[in-house]
Amino acid sequence: MTTSLERTWTAVCGVDAVPEYSGVAALLDGVQVAIFRLPGERWYALSNWDPCSGAAVLSRGIVGDAVGVAVVASPVYKERFALHSGQCLDAEGVSVPVYEVRVREGVVEVESP
Repeated sequence: MTTSLERTWTAVCGVDAVPEYSGVAALLDGVQVAIFRLPGERWYALSNWDPCSGAAVLSRGIVGDAVGVAVVASPVYKERFALHSGQCLDAEGVSVPVYEVRVREGVVEVESP
């Protein structure tokens, strides 16, 4: 017997609400999520909570590249988090949750936490 888990997607905003190399915050089921857009329609979502500073600020971080890895640097202490995995590149053992993102008919959707 196989069990299939149904995914729940939440519409967050229109595609045009997130400029390239930028992020926005959304509240999904009581959890703050940061959604980022990179060129080539690459979308990422991770927790908005910065575990190093204790503030919900990652959506306002600086998006860039660290040796081929897409990252967001926290606006507080500048720790860099890999957008694909949530792993902190500057503090061993520190990471944030990541979420699936999709775009459907011009609307950004995030898998609910």
